[in-house]
Amino acid sequence: MIALLLFAAALVADPAVPSPPAPATETATAPPAIADDDIREYAAVAGRKVAGRPVGGPYATADKLLLLGRDGKGYPVVAASLGFPARQSLPAPPGGTLAVVRLHQKSETVVPGPTADDLAFVAANKLPLFVIGEWARPAPMWEVAWVDDDVRFRMIGEVGEIGPWQE
Repeated sequence: MIALLLFAAALVADPAVPSPPAPATETATAPPAIADDDIREYAAVAGRKVAGRPVGGPYATADKLLLLGRDGKGYPVVAASLGFPARQSLPAPPGGTLAVVRLHQKSETVVPGPTADDLAFVAANKLPLFVIGEWARPAPMWEVAWVDDDVRFRMIGEVGEIGPWQE
């Protein structure tokens, strides 16, 4: 019996015996350029709940940002919520972010909609961006996405109806 234990210990300690191969690691996949339906619906609900609430922190006129991801069970969640200076371009989001919701306090364009910075963010990151205007009630919402090798946006209605893609 002791000999058997010594033999087993020698096998474990012997570097000449190959160890079993490690399981294959999952390859990281990029998030889709157009948000999944559940992410779009979650962005509409979570984003419009935040519309009109004050932003705490050092920025007097801050945009609100919600970074959306999925929890361990695959459900959409707000992975991070923060205030961001309104006149700054958004940096690349951290890994695992599936979409970003940006709430603008006031309209910076002649025709309400996504700003040039919003369009540039999507072009650089190929990540869906939801823009919500806090200047009106009900708060208007647009989805900005990378579609057919170009940045396009569309209106998302108050009850989730989706408009046509625009350039």
